[in-house]
Amino acid sequence: MPTYFPKLGKKIYIDPAAQIIGRVTVGDYSSIWPGCVLRADIQRIAVGKYTNIQDLSLLHVETGRACLVGDYVTVGHQVCLHACTVEGQALVGIGSIVLDGAVIGEKTILGAGSLVTHDQRLKPKSLYFGRPAKFVRALTAKEITELKEWALRYVDYAADHLKGLYRRL
Repeated sequence: MPTYFPKLGKKIYIDPAAQIIGRVTVGDYSSIWPGCVLRADIQRIAVGKYTNIQDLSLLHVETGRACLVGDYVTVGHQVCLHACTVEGQALVGIGSIVLDGAVIGEKTILGAGSLVTHDQRLKPKSLYFGRPAKFVRALTAKEITELKEWALRYVDYAADHLKGLYRRL
């Protein structure tokens, strides 16, 4: 039986209080913050480049379904991504749950506390909100630009942590 180890890109930040287990790939310049769990035992988890997974978030898989997170994605605090896909430059709001087979389209915002149900597909460049998540409106050009800016902001935060600017007790 093979042994699976995480594969980590360059200049990434993984907080010491995070758990990265098994078939996890984390792309260059990405960050995994305190209390996160990425457990890829029965399938793989792929986190793209310039992506941040914020405090206390959980990424997991199911038999036959990976958890895939694209480039320049922001995953807010206490999010659960379970065997789903989050396409590039999306933002998943604080406390949201995204279930098996769901797809969050490219450059889409999922509002805080939302629930994306099994196999639900959120179209690109849109705002969704609610339990279950419902289409609210198309995003403005400014909002779309800000999605990548949010992700890049976290690259800077991670670089400060890598430099040791913040100490633990």
